[in-house]
Amino acid sequence: MSQPAGLETAPVPDAPSGNLVDRLAPQAWRPYLRLARIDRPIGWWLLLLPCWWSAALAASSKQVGFPPISHLLLFFVGAIVMRGAGCAYNDFLDRDLDAKVERTRLRPIPSGQVSPRQAVVFTVLLCLVGLAVLLSFNHFAIVTGLVSMIFVAIYPLMKRVTSWPQAVLGLAFAYGGLMGWAAQYGSLSWPAFAVYGAAIAWTMGYDTIYALQDAKDDAVVGIRSTALLFGTRTRTAVGLLYLIALVALIAALRGANAGLAAHVGLMAFGIHLTWQVRRIDIADKAGALMLFRSNRDAGLILFAGLALDAAIRGQV
Repeated sequence: MSQPAGLETAPVPDAPSGNLVDRLAPQAWRPYLRLARIDRPIGWWLLLLPCWWSAALAASSKQVGFPPISHLLLFFVGAIVMRGAGCAYNDFLDRDLDAKVERTRLRPIPSGQVSPRQAVVFTVLLCLVGLAVLLSFNHFAIVTGLVSMIFVAIYPLMKRVTSWPQAVLGLAFAYGGLMGWAAQYGSLSWPAFAVYGAAIAWTMGYDTIYALQDAKDDAVVGIRSTALLFGTRTRTAVGLLYLIALVALIAALRGANAGLAAHVGLMAFGIHLTWQVRRIDIADKAGALMLFRSNRDAGLILFAGLALDAAIRGQV
């Protein structure tokens, strides 16, 4: 396929400078790696972390020690490929809208680097890898994981019909809150649902921050978001969402009889979220992207506390 001159290796504006795709990947691969957002790893981190939270809390509840490394690695691979598949699917559906938004017009499909048909084939291949990962778990976890595809399928359409697309994204991105527990127990109980609820609220909060970057363009082209809905009340709304996440996590920890290390990790997570809320400026696009990306560190802090607690309780 011929490509527009000057766009063969053009990165998108919100990709970290000096990322591995731009520095090391062969030019022929770069459009597909960008389509899967490999140049922007924050997305798969945010998909992965609820899986790890849930796995660590389940291990703590069962008092079996550190969560199974095999599960953590499977979730790691699954998050990368399924986030990539979801992004490719989203970009296929949004290709006309993306061409009208400054931040997204250089994405591989609207810029002509990848054709819609090529994007579909690439998405299917990534889904097959994701399916292979899912089939490595127990039967209950497999069925549970397949249900998540409902939310993945409908999310890209929600920005056209509701001002709450971030809620549907939360249902999809937070689903790991159930998967880590299901993979170890072969069932679900209410602490897992509390983790899922917390991750939904967390996702809605950080994606509202992310959507601040596109608020003006979105209003022009008719894309809806909680950033537009909340407007000048965005800081208060995100603060409330983060508070809901913290309350749900407190319930999850108590339901799993988690120990001191888990609660210290949760406290540090809460401090990080508070810092984010205080820094929100709806007119600062660069600041919004920085705060959004910082959620990887927030999520890792919580996981560290949960994993340490599981390791300690496993020795009792």
